[in-house]
Amino acid sequence: MQDRYLYLARHGEATPDENELTSAGRRQAELLGKRLRGVPLTAVHHGPLSRAAQTARLVGEQLGEVPLRESRAAGDYVPYVPQRDELPSAFADALVARLAWVTAEERASGAELARQAVTDFTGPVDEGDAPRHELVVTHAFLIAWLVRAAMDAPAWRWTGINAANAALTVIRYAPDRPAGVLLLNDMSHLPEDLRWTGFPPPLRAPC
Repeated sequence: MQDRYLYLARHGEATPDENELTSAGRRQAELLGKRLRGVPLTAVHHGPLSRAAQTARLVGEQLGEVPLRESRAAGDYVPYVPQRDELPSAFADALVARLAWVTAEERASGAELARQAVTDFTGPVDEGDAPRHELVVTHAFLIAWLVRAAMDAPAWRWTGINAANAALTVIRYAPDRPAGVLLLNDMSHLPEDLRWTGFPPPLRAPC
């Protein structure tokens, strides 16, 4: 068994219709790729939507021969919709209302894709003789779900985790210890004017 280092990044800033990246989003993706040049990545996985695919392609241009692999499990979906009785009473009503738009079909497909993402992207690897490093270019919900899972937090807890565009999160999975979140929503590769995009303004740190 070998360690796995999972690098998670939300796509770059997208246009209002979400069909492509803005100029800022393209620059974010390029800078993310430059930051990862020294990492021995074996693959860049990305969701099927254009904003994730474009980000992965721009990141990949900075990495050389690292293969790009599209994955539905890396897509944009709600991984889990909590029931009212499993939520703290202080915000149960607000959270249930916020996720009321998710249909029964979307709940089922999201749960299945989330299970597939955990199978495909997490845990130690059982082959090879060196640690594996992989990047997943995805969306905020999946990053939140995988961070929650790494911390062994209750399923509903993904709802309190946010990700900025092109920010980097790194999780280590080792055979002999719990998963460890090494970086969370790190934007040190971005200049100040490209940080915090896609992040709710009230939650932005003042630095």
